[in-house]
Amino acid sequence: MGRFPDSRFDKAADGGRDNPRATGAVRLSDVAAAAGVAAMTVSRALNQPELVSERTRERVQRAVIETGYVPNRVAGALASSRSKMVAVLVPTVAHSLFADVVQSITDTLAVEGYQVLLGLTGYQTEEEAAVVETVLSRRPDALVVAGTRHSEATRQRLGAARIPVVEIWDMSDDPLDMLIGFSHHAVGEAVADHLLGCGYQRFGQAMADDPRSHQRAEGFNARILAEQKARPDAGIKVTTHWAEIPATLVGGRTTAANVLAGMPDCEAIFCSSDTLAMGVIAEAQSRAMAIPEALAVMGFGDMSFAAATWPALSTVRIDGAEIGRLTAAHLLQRFGAGSPDPAHDIVDVGFEIVARQTTLSPRS
Repeated sequence: MGRFPDSRFDKAADGGRDNPRATGAVRLSDVAAAAGVAAMTVSRALNQPELVSERTRERVQRAVIETGYVPNRVAGALASSRSKMVAVLVPTVAHSLFADVVQSITDTLAVEGYQVLLGLTGYQTEEEAAVVETVLSRRPDALVVAGTRHSEATRQRLGAARIPVVEIWDMSDDPLDMLIGFSHHAVGEAVADHLLGCGYQRFGQAMADDPRSHQRAEGFNARILAEQKARPDAGIKVTTHWAEIPATLVGGRTTAANVLAGMPDCEAIFCSSDTLAMGVIAEAQSRAMAIPEALAVMGFGDMSFAAATWPALSTVRIDGAEIGRLTAAHLLQRFGAGSPDPAHDIVDVGFEIVARQTTLSPRS
C-alpha cells in the first residue's frame, strides 16, 4: 500500500519531531491530516461510516493503518454513554467449566460489536469486591458475575452502578438483577438419589472448599439424611472432606485418602469436580481398588476428558455454553431498551446426570 504523498509521516520515518509515534499517542487530528480531511470527517468515518462516501472511508482507513491510530474507547464512551464493553467475572478459567461460559458470552456479544473485559475473582468475596471496583471504573455497559453470594459492599456497589447485572452459575431467591444458572443444592440431591438407586449405602464426598461446592454437599447430605430416617437399619452413612482450591488431581488423591481413612468401607465418593474425581480414581487404583466394584466415583462438570478416560467417568453435565448464550442474549435485549422482567430474567438451565463406567447401573 502506497504512503500518502505530502503526509507529515513521510518526513519522519526516522522518528523525527513531526512523527506522532515519536512524541506520543497518535491523535484523531493526526489521522485527519494524513487523510486530508477534517477531524469530524474521521470521527464519522470510524463511528458512523454510512454518513461518508466510500472514497472517504477508504482514505480514512488507509490513514488509520498508516498512523497506527487506535480509537480512544473511553472518550467515546463518555461521549455516547456506551462503552460497548461487558465485564465478566468468574473464579477461574483454569478449567473448561467457566471457560466455556466466557467463550460463549464473548462470541454472542461480538456479533453486536461488544467486547468482554474478563476479571478473575479466585472464589474469594474480598477479591471479587476488589475486581468489581476496578472494572466499574472502566464504565462497562453491563456486568456478569459468577455466583450469588457477594459481600454487602459489592451488592451496594453493583446496585449503585445502575447497569444491567447478570449473576450466573447459581440460583437464588434474591438476585441482584438477572439470574441464569442452576441449583447446586438440587445437583447434590440428584447425585445422592442416583447413587442410592445404584445400591450404595456408605458415601464419601471429596469437595473443593468453595461456596457452590458447599451447596452441592448440603444437598447431598440432606438427601442422605432423609434416607437414613426412612431406613434407620440400612446402615447408610456419609462423610465429607474438603480439598483446597483450585481443585487438582493431587487434591483429589489427598481427599480420597482422607475419606478412606475415616470410612474404610466407603462404597461411593461424590466429587465437586471432574478434576478431583480423577484424583480419587488414581488414589483408588493405587490401592488396587476396582472401579466401580470396590469404589464408585461421581464427578461434576462433564469436562472434555470425562468420557475419554478409562473407566469413563460418571458425572453431572452443565451446559456452560448455553448459560453464556442466554446471558449475552438477555444483555442484548436489555441494551435494546427492553424493560426488566423478573419472570423472564431468571432462568434455570438445569443439569443432567451422566452415568458412565465409574458407577454401577441403577437397580431396577
